[in-house]
Amino acid sequence: MPADISTIPSQTTPDLSRPATSGQGARPYGTGRMPGYDQGRDLSGALVLLMAAAAGLCVASIYYNQPMLGILARAFHAGQGEISLIPILTQAGYAAGLLLLTPLGDRLERRGLIVWSVAALAVTLVLSGFAQGLWTLAAASLAVGALATVAQQIVPMAAQLAPDNQKGRVVGLVMAGLLSGILLSRTVSGLVSEYASWRLLFWAAGGVCAALAAVLAARLPMVRPATTITYPRLLLSLLQLFRAHGLLRRSGLVQGLLFAGFVSFWASLAFFLEQPPFRMGSSVAGALGVIGIVGVMAAPLAGRLADKWRGQDGNRRIIVLGAAAVAASFALFWAGRASMAALVAGIILMDAGLQASMVANQARVYALDAGARSRLNTVYMTMMFVGGALGTAIGAQAFAHFGWAGVCGFGVTSSLLGFACEYIGGRA
Repeated sequence: MPADISTIPSQTTPDLSRPATSGQGARPYGTGRMPGYDQGRDLSGALVLLMAAAAGLCVASIYYNQPMLGILARAFHAGQGEISLIPILTQAGYAAGLLLLTPLGDRLERRGLIVWSVAALAVTLVLSGFAQGLWTLAAASLAVGALATVAQQIVPMAAQLAPDNQKGRVVGLVMAGLLSGILLSRTVSGLVSEYASWRLLFWAAGGVCAALAAVLAARLPMVRPATTITYPRLLLSLLQLFRAHGLLRRSGLVQGLLFAGFVSFWASLAFFLEQPPFRMGSSVAGALGVIGIVGVMAAPLAGRLADKWRGQDGNRRIIVLGAAAVAASFALFWAGRASMAALVAGIILMDAGLQASMVANQARVYALDAGARSRLNTVYMTMMFVGGALGTAIGAQAFAHFGWAGVCGFGVTSSLLGFACEYIGGRA
């Protein structure tokens, strides 16, 4: 890695309150590409792997509780409806953190912001392990969700540091790490909570994040702020970005619909596997997350295709195919509901479709405005995780009232809606 990558010069963003009105290519809030902000330098493979691992370890925090829901329900003497509040509040906290914390990546020095956020996440995870009541755990879960959004500081940092002709590949690799964390978190959680203790899991996760904060402080380059606007105006610019970019709105909506089905599946899987014909515990639900790693390989592939097929048509093709794969996976879950082989095949197909769509959506969102990547990512990921929170809530109710058929029906519906939004919106 070149020596001068350690500090990227700062610059000032013009007044957001006075939209640009003249000049070809003028931007409405002065957040476009600026000299010295996004120079696109080569990254070392070790740094990319570190960012991928950090993104995965941080985002894993919001999924540890899903495979252990049955164990938590027994520990706190709660029903399915009550215990479903834990993952719902975790997802809601993540959505709130995306909206309120992630925009700070454009306003504050990014390395310091990441390090302190990871350290705070470590403390919150440890406190979760000490929870003595359901509502205490629920409050801690809300905080864990909010702080875990540090993963969404790492992804735009990778896009900012990567050369233009490698952005898709680098973002794809970091996203592969993030998505591996989502899937492997369930495996680790299921095994530890069933054979040891759910409290031990949270304590160990907190210790890992504390160590990670120290490594990131030593290895991440310093990236100075892209703007000096105040925090209230920073938040106001999110609305301006949302209103200005139809492509941003469509990307967030499509990914939110796909993610809603994805989260509803994983939130209900542990309860489904406890029933006939499987009669299996949380460790099996978690172990199935390892299978999803095969699907995660779609993320780097989609990144390379995004680099190769530069332009909206190429990304749109990837997203449409990804949405179709997710819809097909839920049809397979229902058709092969008594078959473990069908369940495994469906997980691979679902994860591959979701990851391909996510990377292609992010590639085109980041290309909208190089000076506002954190805020663009905030809008996009907020829409996605609002979909995840709704998917968790709807999936829990669908399973409670209609069983596995309800979960599969919701997954097919949400993914087909995502397919239609992209296919019709893209053609329009």
